[in-house]
Amino acid sequence: MSLIGKEVLPFKAQAFHNGEFIEVTEQDFKGKWSVVCFYPADFSFVCPTELEDLQNQYATLKDLGVEVYSVSTDSHFVHKAWHDHSEAISKIEYIMIGDPSQQISRNFDVLIEDEGVADRGTFIIDPDGVVQALEINAGGIGRDASTLINKIKAAQYVRQHPGEVCPAKWQEGSETLKPSLDLVGKI
Repeated sequence: MSLIGKEVLPFKAQAFHNGEFIEVTEQDFKGKWSVVCFYPADFSFVCPTELEDLQNQYATLKDLGVEVYSVSTDSHFVHKAWHDHSEAISKIEYIMIGDPSQQISRNFDVLIEDEGVADRGTFIIDPDGVVQALEINAGGIGRDASTLINKIKAAQYVRQHPGEVCPAKWQEGSETLKPSLDLVGKI
C-alpha cells in the first residue's frame, strides 16, 4: 500500500543535532516541508556518501523552506559517535534521528525485518505532515540528493496552484499543465 497522500504516523525518538540530543516527533514535520532520508546503518559504506551529498544540498533545501531528517535504526548515541569520527558525517548540520525500536522505519514501510535495518528511502512531506513523494532504493544503490530540489519545487508549486500539474522534467518557471478534457490525446 502506498504512503502517498497519507499523514505520517505518530512516533517519538531521540536524535543528534548540532552537538546535542533532542527529541523528535511526527509533529516536527508539520508547518514546513520535510525530507526524511532513511539509510541502513552508521559506520557503513554507501551511507556516508549519501548523507554527505545530502549535506551538500542542505543550504538549498533550507532556502526552499525544507528541513532534513536522516534516520537509521542506530541509536542517537551511535549517530554522535559517527559524527565525531567520520570526516564526511562531521559536516552534517541536519537532524539525525535514531530508530533503535524500528517504529519509524515500520511506519514508513522501509524496515528490512530480518536484518533490522532500513531500506534507502527518501520521503518528501508537506507542511500538513502528508507524504507527497517517495523513492526507495536497494541497499547497493546510492541516491543523488540534487534530484530532490526539482521534486520539492514541483510539489510546492502544485500545492500553491491547485488544478495545475508539473510535467516530466519540469523546472521552476517552466509551463505546467491544467488537466482537462481538452488535453486528452493532445499531449
